[in-house]
Parts: sequence; structure tokens; C-alpha cells
Amino acid sequence: MRVPRLPLLPMAFAALLLTAPHSNLPSQSASSSTASTSPPAAAVKPVTDDYYGTKVVDPYRYMENLKDPEVQAWMKAQNDYTRAVLASLPGRAQLLARIQELDQAVPRVFAERLPGDLYLIRKLLPTEDVPKLYLRQGLKGEDRLVVDPEKVTLAASSQGKGKNVIQYFAPSLDNKYVAAGIAPGGSETDTEIHFFETASGRELGDVVPRAWNGEPNWLPDNRSLVYTKLQKLPPGAPATEIKRKRRSYLHVLGTDAEQDTAVFGYEAVPAISVDPQYVAYVVAQPKSDYALGAISNGNSRNSLFYVEPVAALGKTNSAWRKVADFSDDVSDIEIHGNDLYLLTYKDAPRYKVLRLDARQPDLASAETVVPPSAAVVASAQPATALHPAQDALYVTLLDGGINRVLRVPYGPHPQLQEPALPVKGNVGFFTDPRLPGGLVFMMSWAKAYKIYAYDPQTKQVTDTKLQPAGPYDDPSIIESEEVKAPSYDGTLVPLSITYPKNIKRDGSNPTLLDGYGAAGISKLPYFFPRWQAWYEQGGVYAVCHARGGGEYGEEWHLAGKGSTKPNTWRDFIACAQYLIDNKYTSPQRLAGTGASAGGILIGQAITERPDLFGAAIDVVGCSDMLRQETTLNGASTIPEFGSTKTEDGFKTLLAMSPYHHIQDRTAYPAILLETGINDPRVDPMQMAKMAARLQAATASGKPVLLRVDYAGGHGQIGGTKTQTQETLADEWSFLLWQFGAPEFQQHR
Repeated sequence: MRVPRLPLLPMAFAALLLTAPHSNLPSQSASSSTASTSPPAAAVKPVTDDYYGTKVVDPYRYMENLKDPEVQAWMKAQNDYTRAVLASLPGRAQLLARIQELDQAVPRVFAERLPGDLYLIRKLLPTEDVPKLYLRQGLKGEDRLVVDPEKVTLAASSQGKGKNVIQYFAPSLDNKYVAAGIAPGGSETDTEIHFFETASGRELGDVVPRAWNGEPNWLPDNRSLVYTKLQKLPPGAPATEIKRKRRSYLHVLGTDAEQDTAVFGYEAVPAISVDPQYVAYVVAQPKSDYALGAISNGNSRNSLFYVEPVAALGKTNSAWRKVADFSDDVSDIEIHGNDLYLLTYKDAPRYKVLRLDARQPDLASAETVVPPSAAVVASAQPATALHPAQDALYVTLLDGGINRVLRVPYGPHPQLQEPALPVKGNVGFFTDPRLPGGLVFMMSWAKAYKIYAYDPQTKQVTDTKLQPAGPYDDPSIIESEEVKAPSYDGTLVPLSITYPKNIKRDGSNPTLLDGYGAAGISKLPYFFPRWQAWYEQGGVYAVCHARGGGEYGEEWHLAGKGSTKPNTWRDFIACAQYLIDNKYTSPQRLAGTGASAGGILIGQAITERPDLFGAAIDVVGCSDMLRQETTLNGASTIPEFGSTKTEDGFKTLLAMSPYHHIQDRTAYPAILLETGINDPRVDPMQMAKMAARLQAATASGKPVLLRVDYAGGHGQIGGTKTQTQETLADEWSFLLWQFGAPEFQQHR
């Protein structure tokens, strides 16, 4: 079951395969002569808040109104300046050409295996900008186009926001239809579910609006499905209300989606009280008579779970039975037949798996089928660790930053087995309860992904060739290593380092240190051919697995959550110091980066230790934490960060808020801040306020640039291939310019 916890920057495997880490506008032909000597200064209009006797001044509160013409004009002028500066860097055009060459060698594919030897394939061709959806008969069959998102007409309110992108898709159980969630330019709140006939690609005409994280689940009649959507706001309602009162609905093909019956969630079941801030979700699996309902309070790891016969959906409100409460610390449930498989961290901070009868879901009678161990039961997120196939449950483990897979046969007292995998790194396991084994996606820090198949009869993992082998997928010039950096309190923090072979440890290498450290999400190995362009510049790429993430289970998460959040950026600082002390780089050639919740990490790292970095990249980053909960997505992040509605919560948020730790007349590193105007997760005002404050405060003379993507949303979500390529060219050119690389210095 995929409970939509809505982390600030989801790293689902399929999204990694086909979308960009960040997104931005295509490059423009501006030259250095078109740029002014400095970005436009922002007007200071201080607002003072009194939090429990502590007065906090906010000089740019007015920027929270993105409809204000003054704010719009300032952001546009900032972006124009940034575009002109970056376009003027001499080496950028050649670097972009190399990224494009590496990135466009072969198609990039994500696939689902279906009964009947069918494969539903999301494919991005070298000549195209967004992936399309195809159906293939057999591994060597021809691909038949089913969904071209650019040809789908969305609501008039979505026009002009950017290119349409498939956010998710689900085939009916007989494979005759597919439901696809499509959104423009990363604007997830505008996602619509459209329905297509797989044989012809014909659109059926049904449209479900407001389907952010809708995740449709088809029912056995192949004419109906359950899904989740946002409420329809009345005129004049604040935008922050849009995510409240979430419900799951039953839709029947050929009917008006606005008349669909609510089957679970806020006020849908009288006997189940649901907080209006919570997310409600229903999953129905093939080959099972039961559906699962989940209630999640945002980014927290635990959820409230119920079970109901599939036949009762939409017909009665009295058949739901509770399986687990919030206090049971259950993160996920998958269903196979009459068995429920529960992932829990109760008395097991690195998680364990329980088995329970859906017909009598008494948690006290559950059997432990995967006991806790030194490895974490998790992939990038714990909620992606359980994969039911026809023959067995497959469980993903995270062991020292590397994924392993367990095969757990169905029934009581299973004998655990571990398939041998050909790649040590990031493993995405995709199963169908109607088919044995599954597809296995694998990549490492130095190898691009391939799509394998695991056959439980032969116990072999073989390359399906679904992902064509590219000439740049396995570069010989790159190697990686895993080390541990001692943090300020003695905690050893995992640090992954990838670099060109035979680099000199003399402190001269341009280095980018990445980190996240939030919501129990782990940063797993990944490599795309376009990254070779960075390594060809002599670049080092390192990842700090800071506390707050999930690399060592729930204990690691809790050690960087709420009041313990300072551990996150201090771990990052420790990893930066390790790279310097061991001569990978020097402060003048070290950059830090973080995205989304990782904005806290990078923002606090540069405000606490500005001397440690020559540059920084802050991507759609959380910055003003005292105002986070007032934004559209803010309520869902309260379980992770806290709330100003309590004094302790205020103190916790103030301590982690980068915006409030910026000091005047301080020599800050060069900083590139990025936002997407359609971002529903981290409001664009956060990057705007952060940029304005840094530009006013810095005394280093180094640039602080704000980039605004007017056709993008939250980082990679909804991004196109062109946006990816342009963004990387801009980011790496910016860094190489600041690091003094001769080819990237502006002409005087």
C-alpha cells in the first residue's frame, strides 16, 4: 500500500528515472551586456511578530502575496538578471551541449509487468521532452502509444502553466483501460485523472479534477475505481484550505466525477472521525477480497489503518474494521489474499514485518515474518519496502546505504531467502500480485539503471533489455566510496563520495556536497549519463546521509526531527569538513546543496559556517520556518517540523529557520536559489524572501541569484528533459565560475 505521506521532495524510483532533479526555464540568448551590475534590491517593509514574548522582525513579509504587482515585478527582474548572468558564462554553451549529448543517447524507460505478457511502459525518447505511455506485448514487441500527455486538454485554469506531464498511471485489471494523472508544469494541485482505451489510445471522456496524489485503484468489475482528490473550494476560501478534508471516492466510468460517492476520509464514514488536516486513502489489490483504508497526518511515519471487503465499497459505511492505530507505529500495509503484511517500527526502530489475517485483524495475534535486524526494512522510504507478488512477498532492505531484497514465502513461519543481485546500490522492486517474481530496477553511484526480472523458479536475475543500454551508462572514468564522517557529537555520519578515477587529493577539486535529512527519507545511489559532464570537469559529488533521514531507521529519523533538527545541518557541516580535511577539496571549491526540506540543511549550514563553502545551491528550499505552516502545504509538515501554536514549537522552528539566522555584513558564499512558480509544496515566497535577505546582508561581494521557473513546480516534479539539461548546465556553470575554472570566467 502506498500511503501518500506527501514528503516535501518525494524520490519515488519512477520519478527519478524520468524527471529532473530540479527544473528551470530554457536558456535565453541574453549576454553579459544585457545584465545590470547587480540584481534589483527589494524594498524593506518590516513586520514584527510577538511569539510568547519574543519579538521577531520579518523585513519581507509582503512577498508572501505573490499576486502583488510589486512582488511579481521584483521576481521577474531577479530572474531576468539571473538568466543574463548565467548565459554570459563562456563555458556554459559547451557544457550544455555535452549534457545533451550524454542525455539523449538512448530512450529512458520505466515499465510495469502485467498479466498476458504485457508491459505498460512510460518512455522518454531522445528527441522528445516529456515521457509518453505505451503498451507492449512481450519483451521484444512493438510499443503502441496509449497516452501522449501533450495532446490531453486540461482545464482552462491550467493553460499556460507549462507542459503536461504524466504524474501517475494505473491500468484496469483486464488491461482494457488506463487511468492517468496529468498535470501542467509541475502544478500538482491541477492534476486531472483522464481515462484511455489501451487498444486504441482513445480518451474515454471521464475527467477527475483536483487529483493531486490521486493514485487510482481499479476494482474487479474493471469499470470502477477508488481514488483520492482535493476538495472543491467555495469562492473566496483561502488557498490553504485546498488540502484539508481529504476523501477517497468511488468513480464509475461514464459518470460525472463531481457526483462520485465518498467512501473513506473526512466525514465519509460516520464511525471514523478524521481530522480535516489528515490525508485519507484507499487501496484495493488484485487477487484480494479486501480493501485497505489509511489515514495519515502528513509526513509522520505512522498511519491509522482500516480494512473492508471490496464488495462493500460505496454500498455501506459500517464494514470498515480497524487494523492499527497511530500508537501502533505502523508505516505501511500490503495485502495478499486474506493476509495483511504490516511494516512497523514498534519496538523495532529499524522496522519489522508482521503478518495478520484480514478476516480477523487483531494486531495482538500478528506473526513476525521479518524480524528486526541491523538492516533497515526500507528503500528510499519505509513505505516502499513491501512488494506482494503471486509467489511471495518481496521486502527491500537498506544495509549500509545499499539495498538488498528478501523473498518471504506466503503462509506462517516463512523461510526467508535473499536473491543474489548483480548490482550493489539502489534497488526498486516492482511486483504484481497476479504474477510471480517481479521487475527489478538497479543503479549505483557510477552505473545507470537497468531493468531486470527475477524468476523465483530459476532464482535468476536477468536483464530484460527493456531499458536499452546506452554508450554512457557505465563510464569507466568514475568510482565511488562509502566513508563515515565524525559529527560534532561523535556520531559517525555516512558519506558517499563519487569522483573521477585518479583525481589528486590536493584540495583542488570542484566538489558538490548534497544532503536532505528529513521525513525518514534516505538518499540512495543514483547515476544518470548526464552526470558524466560534471565528472569530466574534474568534479566530485558527495552525499551526506544526515540525521533526519532514514538510513538507520526511525532512530536516525528522530535524531534530526523537531527539536533535534540541528543535528541535520551539523552532520552536513561535518561531512563538508571531512572532504576538506581529506583533501578532496577546499572551502574555496566546495559547494553545498539541498532541496525542499533540504533547504533547512543548506540554509543553516551556510548561516552557521559561511566560511566552509565557496558556493551553495538552494532548490525550492524551506527557509522561513515560522511561516511554513501558513502555506498551502504547511499543515502536513507540522508533524515533522513543529508549529508556532505552542511556545516549544516556536522555539524549535526559530532554531531551524535559515531566514532568521542571516546576519548583516557577513561574508556569505555565492548562492543560487531556485523556485518554481507552480510549486504547491514549498511556496515560492520562501526562496524570494531568502534571496532578498541574503542579497541585503552579504558582505562577500559574491553573487546571490534567484531563479524563477515560470513553467515549473517543486523541483523535479513535472519537469521536462529540456528543463533538466538547462538547469544542470546553469548550476554547474555557476559553480565552476565561482570555483575559478578558466573556461567559465566572464569576459571583462
